[in-house]
Amino acid sequence: MRWSAIVTSCVVVAGSVMAMALSRAAPAPTAATSTFATSPIYGLSLPKGYRQWQLVGVAQEAGALNELRAVVGNTTALQAYRAGTLPFPDGTVLVKLAWKRKQSSEFGLAFVPGAPTTVQVMVKDSKRYAATGGWGFGRFIDGKPADETQHRTCFACHSTNVQGHDLVFTRFVP
Repeated sequence: MRWSAIVTSCVVVAGSVMAMALSRAAPAPTAATSTFATSPIYGLSLPKGYRQWQLVGVAQEAGALNELRAVVGNTTALQAYRAGTLPFPDGTVLVKLAWKRKQSSEFGLAFVPGAPTTVQVMVKDSKRYAATGGWGFGRFIDGKPADETQHRTCFACHSTNVQGHDLVFTRFVP
């Protein structure tokens, strides 16, 4: 088998593993939970039903964070991705689930999700979040909002690195 075929197979397997991990990564809200805690600065909460949203794309951060990440989007986000719409329309919501990256015990060339680290939310509302490129940001650890300092880093990183893609890192994986 050629190396490119092996790499392609690994990417397909990794995508499947990430999709399976979406169902177990972070605790889903219970039926008794009608409201969620809100993030400082932007006032966002985890969107109801986000665990059932469609996968937008996956990523790996092999540096200091050493994470595997999966991004899901609401219907507005998926329609914009499919149409190639930039900037994203108001009402777009993206949720990133992240896990510690660990080597698979079954297949030594693969990495799989380990312990969950964060769930992060981006909401497009060009009026409400005009000062931050139209996006509000939320970061949650164990279902609770991260501190204000961590939320300030969201806009700084997005505005520095992905200005040409409406501050969104994740590309659609059809």
